[in-house]
Amino acid sequence: MKNMRSGGTRFLGMLVSGLVILSACATTPSGAEDLFSQRNANAFDTATIDAIGDKVAEWQIANLDDLSYVSKNRASTENRRGWVHGALYVGMMNWAALPGNDEYFAPLRKISEEEEWQLGERLFHGDDHIVGQLYLTFYEREEDPQMIDHTIRQLNQILVANPSDTLEFLGEGVRGVGRVCQVRWCWCDALFMSPQTWIKLSLVTGEDQYMAYADKEFWATTDYLLDPEFNLYYRDSRYFTMREDAGNKIFWARGNGWVYAGLVNILRILPQDHPSYPRYVQLYKDMSVTIAGLQHGNGFWSPSLLDEREDQKPETSGTGFMTYGLAWGLNNGHLDEATYGPVVRKGWQALVSAVGDDGMLGWVQPIGSAPDSVLETDSQLYGVGAFLLTAEQMFVAK
Repeated sequence: MKNMRSGGTRFLGMLVSGLVILSACATTPSGAEDLFSQRNANAFDTATIDAIGDKVAEWQIANLDDLSYVSKNRASTENRRGWVHGALYVGMMNWAALPGNDEYFAPLRKISEEEEWQLGERLFHGDDHIVGQLYLTFYEREEDPQMIDHTIRQLNQILVANPSDTLEFLGEGVRGVGRVCQVRWCWCDALFMSPQTWIKLSLVTGEDQYMAYADKEFWATTDYLLDPEFNLYYRDSRYFTMREDAGNKIFWARGNGWVYAGLVNILRILPQDHPSYPRYVQLYKDMSVTIAGLQHGNGFWSPSLLDEREDQKPETSGTGFMTYGLAWGLNNGHLDEATYGPVVRKGWQALVSAVGDDGMLGWVQPIGSAPDSVLETDSQLYGVGAFLLTAEQMFVAK
């Protein structure tokens, strides 16, 4: 599909025809064991990372118009301005930004044009802001005001309203909002979806009020949902008192992955002289200690992070976000190699093992708000977004 950076087209052909990518829990077919060992041994080679990332990205692009493979499909999966697609866009944009990957911007630009550069329909809901990150990326490249006009108008309305409602996750859904508290970021997922759009809008317009709002609301949510014992986030206030059967607090892997990856995405764009920058870095380091310590021997994180059973099935969306966040910290000097390097490498090998030979990423927990069961055949756009974020960091690893 693209011009190769490191002889990757030839490598990719070899990969597809000769190397079988197996799920972590699958039985290795007779005669394939040596190939599988070779696959893992090469997982950190630049050409291998390049080929794997391309294969996953190209499979997903080819299947964007037919999502019938998605189990437990919901309307939100079809919404190209929503969070499910938005998480894919974030990963795809980072992969596209690598040298020689420009052509991956083409399908993203086509989607942006078809959606008329508009945010989602719910003015306040953070999930409907993530697509703005896509538009702002294209604005940085082309400086066409039309690309961010709707984003500016929507966020200006929120600034005027300046909601101060409770962050407690109460009541039934309200049309056009969600839960009443979702006029603010009262669920941890929102910290991946919305703040980066606000911050980036300040950076491209020079208007500080957007960054100030994001900073204020990020820390309001963090002060409310962060558990100080574990430095992990509850998904929302309903989980403050919930416990697993074993008595542990419930910290959802993908939920904390949303926060952790979102935190990294803030640190990637927030000016280092911003007053809150050291606080974001400290939160990142605190979460990293906990996250690294909860990885299982097979390289995955369990859907419920404190579930210590080693016989669990893989889950790739939480694992993808965790590995991405840790890899970024290694690449940027925030984490030390001796402690975190082995964790990142195990996480990447685990993710690679979950890619089918056609490029489909499996073992992605379906849409939900808590730890749940997952099958090898489960795939979702946000899982691919997490995978591509990780692949980008593995590719640029120092």
